[in-house]
Amino acid sequence: MRRSEAREKALRSVTTKHSVPKGKVWLVGAGPSDPGLFTLKGRSVLSQAQVVVYDALVGAGILSMIPEAAEKIYVGKRAGNHAMTQDEINELLVKKAGEGKRVVRLKGGDPFLFGRGGEELLVLGAHGIDYEVVPGISSALAVPAYNGIPVTDRNCASSVHIITGHKRADKPLKLPFDAYVKVEGTLVFLMGLSALPDIVSGLLHAGMDPAVPAAVLERGTTAGQRRVCAPLSELESETEKAHMHTPAIIVVGAVAAMSEQLAWYEKLPLFGRRFVLTRPRERMDALADQLREQGAEVLGLPVIGTKPLPLTEKIQKGLDEFFLAGDASCLVFTSPAGVHTFFQLLCDSGRDARVLGGVTLAVIGGGTKSALREYGMVADLMPEDYDGVSLGTLLGERLPDGSRVLIPRSAIGNPALITCMEKRAAELGKTVTVTDLPIYETIEKHNELIPVAHLVEEDAIDGVFFTSASTVRAFLHANPSVHPAKICALCIGEMTAQAAREAGMQVHVAQEASVEGLAGLAEKLYANE
Repeated sequence: MRRSEAREKALRSVTTKHSVPKGKVWLVGAGPSDPGLFTLKGRSVLSQAQVVVYDALVGAGILSMIPEAAEKIYVGKRAGNHAMTQDEINELLVKKAGEGKRVVRLKGGDPFLFGRGGEELLVLGAHGIDYEVVPGISSALAVPAYNGIPVTDRNCASSVHIITGHKRADKPLKLPFDAYVKVEGTLVFLMGLSALPDIVSGLLHAGMDPAVPAAVLERGTTAGQRRVCAPLSELESETEKAHMHTPAIIVVGAVAAMSEQLAWYEKLPLFGRRFVLTRPRERMDALADQLREQGAEVLGLPVIGTKPLPLTEKIQKGLDEFFLAGDASCLVFTSPAGVHTFFQLLCDSGRDARVLGGVTLAVIGGGTKSALREYGMVADLMPEDYDGVSLGTLLGERLPDGSRVLIPRSAIGNPALITCMEKRAAELGKTVTVTDLPIYETIEKHNELIPVAHLVEEDAIDGVFFTSASTVRAFLHANPSVHPAKICALCIGEMTAQAAREAGMQVHVAQEASVEGLAGLAEKLYANE
């Protein structure tokens, strides 16, 4: 009997042990800050993370890509301020992977270049935890490139040497300056701004020419990018005059002088501008890409999202009444989310696109029109002005008398669409029967990783893009400490602008209610100032 009990206990132990899936850690380099420099593999791995352990130098644009459901743990290290010691970070990675989770260790730059990535992997290996490394673009290469400085050049620099300038408090910087002078290549010092006096004096005492070009590059690849170029002997004083701050890198060598000819980033029309995008995450890329192409830094802050409603009895009844009567007239879509949710519900109800034969399709704007085309459908009606009033007026004019209209949309749909449709139809002696069918909810979101309130207070945000009245309200709810008067609101249309004005924001409205219109508005307001 005892032997049987012991055997059952052992079996339970094995079952319990194997019931927890094996975890894994991905060591991912986030690059220098610009999301466009984040690798495709890094983005793919991050999108599947269950736990993200991230550093201080990971850019806000990268942080906005972290999945909402993922556990986010900050372990950043700044001079004199460590959220966790390295040993604690190692223990954390082991613990989270031991729970069977997909863990992403997200580091600025490249994890193997002064990132202590090797130390972390040794600990993981010792505990039998699987891992992968996703290299990142190092600031040692990217930041000079964004400042027009090639780290090597056939005529003046046949080698590049990347050196850590970090030193412990109250201790001298010990580096082989004699060797650096002899190699005559480009020297790139990371984490060295506080040690700049030691670096300059060390190189000069080792015999480097005081006239050698040098540069301090601050916050490269971001809207805050600045640089100071000067002869090595004057670099310290010029850096002090410019009040340069970390994060910054130091470049010493003849190539530093090439920035005057080759600098390109600051020539882009929106260089130095930082914008916040508040629209849903899945609809953010098109506008973000256009703004970044013009040189702007873009922070993705989706303050709203959509949640499809299940196929309830009410929705089933609404679809049945529209399609089974045999004289369905017009289907109206007011957002891409409405399009995608509708077609999913259509399939759930046992139907497909064939039931739309002979049905007039109306959309509120270009984005919704494009979403409809994904299902092989072409919109019949779209107003020149992309808003509910214009669409309602157009429908009232174009639809024949006795039309039945189905509007599958958000549960908080603007009533102006229906009011204007019925009013215009009545003016023309027609009647229309409208079914307003909520098929998804608009929910508010908050991303605590993007310090918008802090940036607004420092006047570090040039504009916030709003694409609906709900994004205005949700943005203020998510950032209660932000004073609306300090917000420059770039609005997609008049109804959105009205909500922003009522909140007390500075308001500008796009000439065309589209992604292109919003990008054009930003360029009109800020380009080449």
